[in-house]
Amino acid sequence: MSSWKNHPFHLVEVSPWPILGAFGTMIMVTGLVKWFHFFNMNLFIIGTTVNLLVMYQWWRDVAREGTYQGLHTYKVTMGLRWGMILFIISEVFFFISFFWGFFHSSLTPAIDIGMNWPPKGIMPFNPLEIPLLNTLILLTSGLTVTWAHHSLMENNFNQAMQSLALTVMLGIYFTILQGYEYMEAPFSIADSVYGASFFMATGFHGLHVIIGTTFLSVCLIRLYLNHFSPIHHFGFEAAAWYWHFVDVVWLFLYISIYWWGS
Repeated sequence: MSSWKNHPFHLVEVSPWPILGAFGTMIMVTGLVKWFHFFNMNLFIIGTTVNLLVMYQWWRDVAREGTYQGLHTYKVTMGLRWGMILFIISEVFFFISFFWGFFHSSLTPAIDIGMNWPPKGIMPFNPLEIPLLNTLILLTSGLTVTWAHHSLMENNFNQAMQSLALTVMLGIYFTILQGYEYMEAPFSIADSVYGASFFMATGFHGLHVIIGTTFLSVCLIRLYLNHFSPIHHFGFEAAAWYWHFVDVVWLFLYISIYWWGS
């Protein structure tokens, strides 16, 4: 195939990663069902491993196309920007469904749960303990990721590295505290609609924090390898947008589920 072209678009090469990623995800979800029903994680671990390998190689290829081959022209980058914006909008609606379910159950508690919220017998978390600390951690990480972005635009490599590393560490710290909170929880996902609403909303948010931390970690490695310049760093920008989204969702979760809902 000739490398010459008379248009600004990127016609991607044939790649094995989409189909392998689909198979990896199918194995992972099937493994998740097997784990829940038979308490056996083997298939889930295989699926997760396949997905991690596909992610590494797919992202490596995209980084090569954008950084070394110069295929991410202005036109292509605009397409990527719109793709990320629409993806985040779809995620907003994903979380709206959890908030909708939570407020439906909490504003008019059913007779089955004693017409009470929280239901009788449920001891909710104190919003001024770990949840407040986690709120401060995420707000601080929003500041550090913005600091990293500005450092990158000002071509300040050292400050960009320091602030991005700090953001990743804050993301990991948040996840550890959330895990500790789950282990200490006085109720489970099986405890009426309260437990289901709480663990579905905060659990999916926790998953998004892990995804966002991974995204920022990849950006940290790419920054170290000099993949970004002040005018060419959309990979980092997309990660920062995603992180701000995760931040805002947590504020709504904290105010409605931890503070108002308790």
